[in-house]
Amino acid sequence: MQQAPSRVRQLFARPDFRRLLTTRLSSQFGDGVFQAALAGTVLFNPQRAADPADVAAGFAVLLLPYSLVGPFAGVLLDRWSRRQVLVLANLVRSVLVLVVAALVAGGVAGVPFYVAGLLVFAVNRFLLAALSAGLPHTIEQRWLVSANAFSTTAGTAASVVGGGVAVGIASLVGSGDAAYAVVAAAAALPYVAAAVVAGGFARGHLGPDSALGTARLAAGDVLRGMVDGARHVFAIPPAAAALAAIAVHRVCFGFLTLMTLLLYRNTYEAWGPLLPTGLAGVGQVLAAGAVGALLAAAVTPRVVRRIGKPRWSTLLLATGGVGQVALGVPFLPPTAVAGGFVLGFVGQGVKICVDTTLQETVDDQHRGRVFSVYDTLFNITFVAAVVAGAFLLPASGVSYGVLLGIGAAYLLTALAYAECRRRGFLHAHTPLR
Repeated sequence: MQQAPSRVRQLFARPDFRRLLTTRLSSQFGDGVFQAALAGTVLFNPQRAADPADVAAGFAVLLLPYSLVGPFAGVLLDRWSRRQVLVLANLVRSVLVLVVAALVAGGVAGVPFYVAGLLVFAVNRFLLAALSAGLPHTIEQRWLVSANAFSTTAGTAASVVGGGVAVGIASLVGSGDAAYAVVAAAAALPYVAAAVVAGGFARGHLGPDSALGTARLAAGDVLRGMVDGARHVFAIPPAAAALAAIAVHRVCFGFLTLMTLLLYRNTYEAWGPLLPTGLAGVGQVLAAGAVGALLAAAVTPRVVRRIGKPRWSTLLLATGGVGQVALGVPFLPPTAVAGGFVLGFVGQGVKICVDTTLQETVDDQHRGRVFSVYDTLFNITFVAAVVAGAFLLPASGVSYGVLLGIGAAYLLTALAYAECRRRGFLHAHTPLR
């Protein structure tokens, strides 16, 4: 069996994989900077205030409409050059974050602020779907698990590093509107860099293999494209089961995200200089999650080769259920950081399996639409959980009932996944043509 360094060398032997990875890293580094700027502006800015409903409203306004972009992204990614999407979308985002920075500096809140943020995230939907749909064009199919493990986890790590850089910038320039405006503006640079790197691809290198044309789309075209993608994926049992598993994880992740933000904002006190509260404390949880994700990336390809994706996904989901309850119940900063590590490990491991399952079982002519169904589900389930959490969680963030419900959801999904595997629903599948 090849060792991990050999597998990484095999991936990096492909210049097109290296270029796509660099595009991802630069883009997601910028995401980390921008997201930290928004979190600081909304949650930890002394010039503004937020309760659970405010936080949920912010997530809903930014991510629900952003999810509705998914159907358009999917249909267009099966018509347009994915290389062009990566170049133009990053350039557009670099301009939009400067608009957001100007609004933050001016103290603008409410609808104008959220609409500007929405536009940035809406463009991001095209980018993430294009990166996933284009990956199979840069590596052989037998290396997809390793490629997904490495690239998506490296992207997550880049986002966390970007967030850490943002926290560092904020600590130097202050914590008011002007300071967070500077942080937001800093995200423009890595977005421009990502566009430059993606521009090195030939126009058709990332697909689609056979474009459907660039005719103007009507709403009916988009709806039919989305329905077609959904029908395609639900006709493939392994892909449908994978989407169900990631949906449950995202619901749990949404509840845990809001809970963590409220705990660090309103409840936790610093445990000395090593375990701070506020935005820095949230950053520690995110960093622990990134470490967990890196470990999942190292472990998942090897484990999948030994026991397969279905068994590994089942174990991950069960680990999520037990781990989040055991580490969450004390409601203390040290266990919150440890819980972030477990959540990052579980989430990244499941995502690698889901991404690979979709790439292996879905043909290229549907891949853009299917990944947009995936992305839309990915965000709607998260937002639904955050909105529900606004009603179920107190301002302190402390809720044993919600935490036990999260554990139960993970464990029931693990049992259901295991039963699907036992009945043969998750066997290897040849892509539909």
